[in-house]
Amino acid sequence: MAAAACHLAVGSIQTYGCSNESGPQKAFGNVSVKLVSNGHLFNVGLLRRGSCSTRGCKLGVIQASTFQTSVADPVSSSTNSNSNDSRKKSNEVALILIRHGESLWNEKNLFTGCVDVPLTKKGVEEALEAGKRISNIPVDMIYTSALIRAQMTAMLAMTQHRRKKVPIIVHNESEQAKAWSQIFSEETNKQTIPVIAAWQLNERMYGELQGLNKQETADRYGKEKVHEWRRSYDIPPPNGESLEMCAHRAVAYFEEQIEPQLLSGKNVMIAAHGNSLRSIIMYLDKLTSQEVISLELSTGLPMLYIFKEGKFIRRGSPVGPTEAGVYAYTRSLALYRQKLDEMVH
Repeated sequence: MAAAACHLAVGSIQTYGCSNESGPQKAFGNVSVKLVSNGHLFNVGLLRRGSCSTRGCKLGVIQASTFQTSVADPVSSSTNSNSNDSRKKSNEVALILIRHGESLWNEKNLFTGCVDVPLTKKGVEEALEAGKRISNIPVDMIYTSALIRAQMTAMLAMTQHRRKKVPIIVHNESEQAKAWSQIFSEETNKQTIPVIAAWQLNERMYGELQGLNKQETADRYGKEKVHEWRRSYDIPPPNGESLEMCAHRAVAYFEEQIEPQLLSGKNVMIAAHGNSLRSIIMYLDKLTSQEVISLELSTGLPMLYIFKEGKFIRRGSPVGPTEAGVYAYTRSLALYRQKLDEMVH
């Protein structure tokens, strides 16, 4: 059931249109512009955002950054030239989404929300299994929520990656934190993956339901009312967030922080939660509010998207680590995996 539900509305993202009748709404689009200066290649991500009305849409520069890794990024330096040519032609990158493994409160059937609960033993195993399933997919940056269960999932998953780079949490909360966590070896730094923790990717806040047993809550308030709180799009639980409210912060963060990284050529993994990921998938697959409420995401099961020419294309979620073909690998991903094989052998 969950696997089938996850494949609703498979397709690519296209620019949202503007509506003059239903009031202002978001407009999205993007452009990747390459600039060459002093022998260095730069990508400038342009993202069309803002309110749409009869006046049209605003276009702004989101980020300019050095071009680093793409799906076709060479594992060994001997193939830099050929890989760079392939990268420029395909301009495709990978986006991996992973819902955290089972938490201690999942196990106890309690509403968790934004309470910071760690993984169970089963959750740890799910995270490791997820890592095996993405072990041949390039990862240049990792985004997680501020909650430990998502961070544990990301870190454990990366222990299974064949590239063997080390995920390092970036501490930008203060100048002292930045200074104290600085890496002074260029060679070591090349073998790391930055991990950004953001509260905007947190699970939706369940308000006064947090910590309550789900069955007891249904007995107290009635099954229909609890189902409405859990599965409606715009009705929040008492003093909590609705899915719509969660989507507002999660999608905004994705647009402003993560999408520019994809535009710059970086492969990204997001380890987060059921509702924050459903919100992002709603944006990626252009789901309606009715479609997203029926979307189920299994814990520890990664989903792969390819971002190419401004579009998000879902490539599937493998049943098991030995069934990599389910990913429907692109040519660039196949070449990346081939290079990993050559490293081993």
